Amino acid sequence: VQLQASGGGLVQAGGSLRLSCATSGRIFSSSIVGWFRQAPGKEREFVSGIRWTGNSAYYADSVKGRFTISKDNAGNTFNLQMNSLKLEDTAVYFCASGSARGWGSTAERSFDYWGQGTQVTVSS
Repeated sequence: VQLQASGGGLVQAGGSLRLSCATSGRIFSSSIVGWFRQAPGKEREFVSGIRWTGNSAYYADSVKGRFTISKDNAGNTFNLQMNSLKLEDTAVYFCASGSARGWGSTAERSFDYWGQGTQVTVSS
């Protein structure tokens, strides 16, 4: 499985960005895909996850109500819509995929495949 993240950029606080992750290879319908982020000097942290079927998702408390993860059912892409961005959302964002056993987990070890990061910078 290969993943490639895109859509990062520079945005003012309060603005919006949409990240996309294009996948290739075999992802089972029971798999989980999601997003993590890593800010400078900090550990990578979970942001959001969704079933590959797209019918259930979960979020870190820090982004709940502002970010929405979705699956493009017409293709092999999933997205992260980020609204009301804050300075503290500045980070490199990574997309990842894992097996169903990791559902509900926020741990990196629950995700087996990772894409390269895309930089999101929120300015004041």
